[in-house]
Amino acid sequence: MFEIEYGDNGEVLCRGRLDAAQCEKALGFMDGLEGPSTLDFAELEYISSAGLGILLKTQKRLVGSSTGLKIINVNNHIHDVFRYSGFHTIFDIEAKE
Repeated sequence: MFEIEYGDNGEVLCRGRLDAAQCEKALGFMDGLEGPSTLDFAELEYISSAGLGILLKTQKRLVGSSTGLKIINVNNHIHDVFRYSGFHTIFDIEAKE
């Protein structure tokens, strides 16, 4: 199960598991993002390589417009995925406190 929606402060809330089965839903939402955007991963449990691909595609599109994604509240497991894949150099990431 994966949910994605805008939060009260304009951040994008991601919940559940972002895997290949959920990519169409995530991509549909991400394609609508314009300008700098903050993704809140406080309730994201898992991200697959397909999910990373969606983030990368969105980041490339936004950086082309001189903006980008910021990812906050990343748990240790997902933070490790970003580090091992080298994505920590592509995104502004804040770990969960």
